[in-house]
Amino acid sequence: MELRTIANTKLSVSPLCLGTMTFGTPVGEKDAIRIVHYSLEKGLNFFDTANMYEGYNRYLGSPGGVAEKILGKALKGKYERCVVATKVGMKIGPNQADQGLSRKHIIRECERSLKRLGIDRIDLYYMHKPDPGVSMEESIEAFDLLVQEGKIKHWGLSNFDAEKTKAVLHFCDANERPRPVAHQPAYSLLNRGIEKDLLPLCKNNNLSVFPYQVLQGGVLTGKYADTERPPKRSRADLKPEWLPKLNNKQMQEQLKILVKQAKDKNRSILEHTLIETLKTNVICSLIVGVTNTDQLNKIIGILSKASEN
Repeated sequence: MELRTIANTKLSVSPLCLGTMTFGTPVGEKDAIRIVHYSLEKGLNFFDTANMYEGYNRYLGSPGGVAEKILGKALKGKYERCVVATKVGMKIGPNQADQGLSRKHIIRECERSLKRLGIDRIDLYYMHKPDPGVSMEESIEAFDLLVQEGKIKHWGLSNFDAEKTKAVLHFCDANERPRPVAHQPAYSLLNRGIEKDLLPLCKNNNLSVFPYQVLQGGVLTGKYADTERPPKRSRADLKPEWLPKLNNKQMQEQLKILVKQAKDKNRSILEHTLIETLKTNVICSLIVGVTNTDQLNKIIGILSKASEN
């Protein structure tokens, strides 16, 4: 697949980014490593993780680190071919100090992520969510310090709305701090709220966007046509609380419209979702998680074919 350059960087990434949220459970270490290696073979070079990720065993305040460790094992000796993003800010322990965007927490967790990943520098480090308990100045200066020390190349925002993103950009400009280069919001054809303000803001400020939940937990793959009997070992079967309610009337009405649009273009709902989402010019790469190489191969095939047309 043709690589795309992250705005204001020298980093080039594949239009598909492998998400690792499910590494640990249901995707065990052996299978996860196989998926990562298969991704590299197929031309993917972009991998997204977070210090909190540990699969479906995750609970509020659990220690995390599982996905980073697995990804580190999978990419050992292969990092020169890759761009790796990880995040800090979610709760990863029992104490108040085990969360948020304080200088101390950011620096501590960056060191831990570097160790788990087995690297000296993180390509893209995200603030995972806003922290109202810490001043913006403290958080941004901590990220600036990590850039200066060579521990991260660039930084980004995740789950920041348009107003908070504006405030970050204004502070960086006013205080001569390096701006974030990327934004990672939740976005899909069923969840388009950011089209009104955040996406235009990112476009106007040259921030590359890497959306997650683009398949809405699998709803936009077509696998949940029977809302009462989801496929075995699907997310709706194993972790239904991580999905929108499948029988939600409004969502089903939206889904019907998308299915018709896909049919009119002679596409499956999965093809339609991937192609139309990636068409948004401010979107640089789609973050998608899979549980096996067959799923990954299908998605890669769709995007590769779309890029040829």
